[in-house]
Amino acid sequence: MEYRSVKGYTGWGQLGILLVFLGAGFILAAGVQLIIGFQLIPSTLPPDKMGDAMIKAMMLPENVTAARLSQVLGTFCLLFLPALFFQVICHGKNKFWLGFNKHINPAQIILGFFIIFLANVIANPLADLSKSILFYFPDLYAIGEKMELAYTEQVMALSNLKSWGEFVMAIVIMAFFPALFEEIFFRGAVQNLLERWWQKPLLAIIATSLLFSLIHMSVFLFLSRALLGFVLGLMYQRSKNIWVNIIAHFLNNTVAVIQLFWISRHSEKVELDKLDPKVPIWGGLVAVVITLGLFLLFEKVSFKKRRQIAFEEHDLLEQAGILHDFPSDKNT
Repeated sequence: MEYRSVKGYTGWGQLGILLVFLGAGFILAAGVQLIIGFQLIPSTLPPDKMGDAMIKAMMLPENVTAARLSQVLGTFCLLFLPALFFQVICHGKNKFWLGFNKHINPAQIILGFFIIFLANVIANPLADLSKSILFYFPDLYAIGEKMELAYTEQVMALSNLKSWGEFVMAIVIMAFFPALFEEIFFRGAVQNLLERWWQKPLLAIIATSLLFSLIHMSVFLFLSRALLGFVLGLMYQRSKNIWVNIIAHFLNNTVAVIQLFWISRHSEKVELDKLDPKVPIWGGLVAVVITLGLFLLFEKVSFKKRRQIAFEEHDLLEQAGILHDFPSDKNT
């Protein structure tokens, strides 16, 4: 039986709708960020110099509020709005189809946080590996360095955390909103669509994790972020509750913000390299073993909740008159 959404759209139709909204979100995000940027530069500047002037203005400490607003509104337009409109058009107003439901327990969140934390430890050496490989491709390496410099400058501009008020604001803007918007789009919209359409969870997770890494626009960190995206995708696939991912992702981001805050208050210069400790190969292997063990525990504490979610999905599909192939034991 061909997969269709609650509103009757095929897999290809849903993908097309999501891509259209993603494109519109990109244009809207660029427009919003331009409007904010125009407020920071002289109106007399010639058009060919406005772009560089905006970027430089965003990096100034006195414009940190504008930079943070630009980031959160840009991500809101690029990721959250496309996912929201995609859901309404393809499935209706029920947030269940983006992964929101009440079937969750604290153990999932705690284990999820430690799984993501260890995934970062495992992913750390991949950045060095990427640099070593790309060193033999000078043009690509130069692009990677340029992207890395731009990313570092952006984080430096956003991490001017000298007071507790700025710290709280950073928790919201740099930790919560990115986790919320990214999980809703990548796991709630993209991964759910691909998994229901292809009926191949692993392939859906891999495809989503590659897109997750690609949209972060970093050559050196592509493998690292793809791995993190894979872990987040696997975690969602086993819990079927987007709140688990959002909260665990948020807590992981919060750890980074706390590090930035501590360094900002105790050092004149924030060095991003110090945020990620160097992990030896044996340390990474130990982290892999522990992560696998935590995933087994995560599977155990998620089993009953996932079964309840499967029943709920079955009932909603019956009500919509579109009942796809459904596992007889409702345990997968």
